[in-house]
Amino acid sequence: MSKRLRVKLVFIMLLIIVLLMTVVLVFLVRGVQSFYEAQFYTQMEEVITQSQLVNELRLAAAEETAVSRMDELLAVFSGELGIDRQTRNYYILSMQTGAVLETSNPDLNTDMRVNITPNILEAMMGENALRSSPRVDYMDVAIPIMAYGSDTGFVIYIVDNKQTVQSLNAEILTLIIEAVLIGFAIAIAISLIISRTLLSPIQGMTKAAEAMADGDFSKKIKVESNDEIGILAVTFNDMAAQIETMLAELKKAEVLRREFVANVSHELRTPLTSIRAYAETISDTDLIPKETEAEFLRVIINECDRMTKIVQDLLELSRLDSGSIKLTVEEFSIEQSIRDIYAAVALEAKKHNHQLELELEWKLPEIMGDRARIEQVLMNIISNAIKYTPDGGRISISGSSTGDNVWIRIEDTGIGIPEDDIPRVFDRFYRVDKARSRESGGTGLGLSIADDIITLHGGEITIESKQGTGTSVTVSLPIAISD
Repeated sequence: MSKRLRVKLVFIMLLIIVLLMTVVLVFLVRGVQSFYEAQFYTQMEEVITQSQLVNELRLAAAEETAVSRMDELLAVFSGELGIDRQTRNYYILSMQTGAVLETSNPDLNTDMRVNITPNILEAMMGENALRSSPRVDYMDVAIPIMAYGSDTGFVIYIVDNKQTVQSLNAEILTLIIEAVLIGFAIAIAISLIISRTLLSPIQGMTKAAEAMADGDFSKKIKVESNDEIGILAVTFNDMAAQIETMLAELKKAEVLRREFVANVSHELRTPLTSIRAYAETISDTDLIPKETEAEFLRVIINECDRMTKIVQDLLELSRLDSGSIKLTVEEFSIEQSIRDIYAAVALEAKKHNHQLELELEWKLPEIMGDRARIEQVLMNIISNAIKYTPDGGRISISGSSTGDNVWIRIEDTGIGIPEDDIPRVFDRFYRVDKARSRESGGTGLGLSIADDIITLHGGEITIESKQGTGTSVTVSLPIAISD
């Protein structure tokens, strides 16, 4: 890929040089030609039309040796006329026939005829002809000379074959070609330098992109400048990091999804299996005792209630995940809520011979939130403390405020949580002691729902625990800001 880019870059540089030199050549050739033509006609107009030369030519035309006399006069002015016998010559023509009577170049045959040009025709009609034509490969002027006191007339014709211009243009073309060749060498060198500077980051991006396509996001582009290429490299690295993070999150989400589906299937399959077994027993047995039948029906009802609880918790999590849950936000006394919950669980704690303690800061600040859902969270945590604390244990509920937050702490002397399990207690369907949790009717969703609800209120839940010693759960919520 980099070789193709280098070839393209070199080709573009060479093309630019060719185009540039072509434009320079065209302008130089036209400029030289225009300058030479302008100089020719200006020179002719200044020399051949001056009154002294014309008068002397007219006097010479009246003599018997008119042609030779006129030739002598023109020879005198040859330097001023630029006559060099190679590229520029003069001719003395007959005004009537256009025949060549004399010429500046003795090697030319005077019996020959020159091509009758528009300027010659105009001079034969008695007018000075100094017109240029860009379509011809020569420059010429024709001046009529009428002898004094006679009808004899001649035409002084000066013609330049543009060989000087052509030679100069050939030299210019040679110089341009040499410049192009030198430019090619310079362009190739510059192209290689530029390609190494500009294409190295692009080549790195290409390799990194190919690695990304193969699933490897570890390759990073080395940033060596602060220009647009450097910014592009930084942006590319950031994009790769974001994609890598996103893919990691997707993989994690996929693992969680599979675990979630497996857990839901397992949690629903267990009560369904029990319901089917007990229902089939009742259906297939006619002589089942009434007490046994009643016990079976109680188990079926309990398992149905358990499935209903699982479905309700799943719906609650779905609403929390989608953001469709509606909170009834109001300012309320968290102290009063804690006291109400304490009164509600006191009887259950007494059944297990637990020592239930309540210690609150004087006049806890009020908070903003959905009172019912926050009380649901606290009730869930305290109920777990009662369930997982062996009979005769101690459960302490305390509350205070620190800075902008109110905190409620529930401590127990229960079975505790292994250190390795603490980071996962908020995962859905995660239970430390799965058998004991099912026996107590737990679904493994309560703490996950609680964490989502508290987070939705701008608070947090933290857990400290030691296996065999007890657990401490702290709920922190922001204090309501008075207007």
